[in-house]
Amino acid sequence: MVVHTNDINNRIIHLTVNGFVEKFVTVKPERVFLNGPVDKNLSATLEIIPEEKYPFKILGTSSLNGNNIRVKLKKNSGSKSTQYFLTVQSTAKVKGKYFDLIIVKTDNQIHPEIRIPVLGNIL
Repeated sequence: MVVHTNDINNRIIHLTVNGFVEKFVTVKPERVFLNGPVDKNLSATLEIIPEEKYPFKILGTSSLNGNNIRVKLKKNSGSKSTQYFLTVQSTAKVKGKYFDLIIVKTDNQIHPEIRIPVLGNIL
């Protein structure tokens, strides 16, 4: 990274930043692909697992567009850690491609949202 200053002796400073990035959540898979014929029921289920060090609750879900998908959230707290299952279903009735973004709202102040891309290809 280059930093420009108004210091006559040090107009340009080369700056290196190091740090450790900790994982907040595991989302499997990280994105949704809905690909198939218009007359088929296209859906995918994602697993959302909060990291033990950074627990959170999901407050709700929404989508950026919402015209071609429907989402359903299910919580599973039977195991030692809480996990969520998010089912994404295509509601598209015409052939073509679409893109949407699922926004998962959490109660975590540092990461209030998890964004999951959705790509649809209706044949």
